[in-house]
Amino acid sequence: MVSTHAGAWRKAAKWASVAIGAVVLQAGTAFSADLVISNWAGYMAPDIAESFKAATGLEIEVVNHATNEEIMGKLMASQGKGFDIVFVSSPFAEILNYQGLVEPLDKAAVPNLANLYPEAAALAYDPGNAYSVPYTWGTTGLCYRSDVVKTTPDSWLNLLQPSDDLKGKVTMLATDRWLMAAGLLAKGYSVNETDPAKIDEAKALLIEAKKTLLAYDDTTFYSKLVSGEASLVHAWDGWCNYGITENKDIKFVVPKEGSDLWVDTIVVLKSSEKKDAAMKFINFILDAKNHAWAAQNILYKVPNKAAMESLDPALSQQYPNMAMSAAELAKYELLRDLGAAQRDYSRAVSEIKAAN
Repeated sequence: MVSTHAGAWRKAAKWASVAIGAVVLQAGTAFSADLVISNWAGYMAPDIAESFKAATGLEIEVVNHATNEEIMGKLMASQGKGFDIVFVSSPFAEILNYQGLVEPLDKAAVPNLANLYPEAAALAYDPGNAYSVPYTWGTTGLCYRSDVVKTTPDSWLNLLQPSDDLKGKVTMLATDRWLMAAGLLAKGYSVNETDPAKIDEAKALLIEAKKTLLAYDDTTFYSKLVSGEASLVHAWDGWCNYGITENKDIKFVVPKEGSDLWVDTIVVLKSSEKKDAAMKFINFILDAKNHAWAAQNILYKVPNKAAMESLDPALSQQYPNMAMSAAELAKYELLRDLGAAQRDYSRAVSEIKAAN
């Protein structure tokens, strides 16, 4: 499987410049810190180690992974040893739980769980937050130049079957789950579809759509909008915001057929010998001020009601999708682990990209 969660690409591309003094984990590396945390670069405040130590007296070491697959490979190989806390996207948290590698949350030690929206405690992969804490969440849709696109796009077919003036000015996400989701949703199917026949239908639609594309692009699509090279792009909500920062005519819309709900999570590894400290770290992150940092600086929504309510209203005025409520997000379909069907997605995407 080669899929990479949106967050991994976004943080690597947009936030590498604010990496948290991270180090690369080498085989046999020993850390003297109280906690070893693996996260995407720039996904926490640059001074997180200092502020956590000031609050608790505990020291953390942050190492970075570029993709979900990278950290999953390390965790599977070591049975989680070497790490105390990892940040992964929800389907990967689901896999880690199935593999028995994550520790149930000690909720008495994490009172700030109360700051989460009720919807964040009812996510289908982990109802009641038994073993994971959602850190950021969002959706996927269409990001476009409203000063160029004649009619406001409202359907995935606007992306897959663009009008003549948009042909060659459209980009799509290349990652398995999101590329396939556009085709599946356009056909009226689930973003977690496992029926091979329906996957093939979506594949055929996406092969035809390829003829009208400027590019598959997971990292520079918003820049193409800003420069005018593209007029309509397939985008994660947070990264559309990066385009809006540079051009106020850029807008984001979720198509009428619906979309996915992606979630990045925090889990504690069962192999950790520092679980009490790990619970303190999670509680620290869930403090409204600390969790608000992600919304303010990465422009992703966070599932923390107290944090979101603390934000300056000007933020959602500038970036309207930041005002999307928890109830609105919960209407979209949560990305789940596909199990054996992931092979069908990977094969379909390989065939789409190889098609002429």
